Amino acid sequence: MIVRVMGEGQVALAESHLAELNKLDEELLTEMETGDGPGFRRTLTALLSRVHELGEPLPDEALEPSDLILPAPDATIEEVRELLSEDGLIPGP
Repeated sequence: MIVRVMGEGQVALAESHLAELNKLDEELLTEMETGDGPGFRRTLTALLSRVHELGEPLPDEALEPSDLILPAPDATIEEVRELLSEDGLIPGP
């Protein structure tokens, strides 16, 4: 699957990693609901770091359709809320 990190580019990521990323997504949602700004920032950073660690960056000239779009590392809680679906940022169980 192709994941776009806003402002950074695209990463090819195996779907087998979605369960791990979904746990971080759930933490992020909880922190957003409780207004935990420092926790939100920490978890967003962890989520994006794992995407970069587990995935393979696509060349800058590659323009593949993105299966997931994740916020930029400096995104605010409000900006992330705009990207949310019913499942959060990452679909899963």
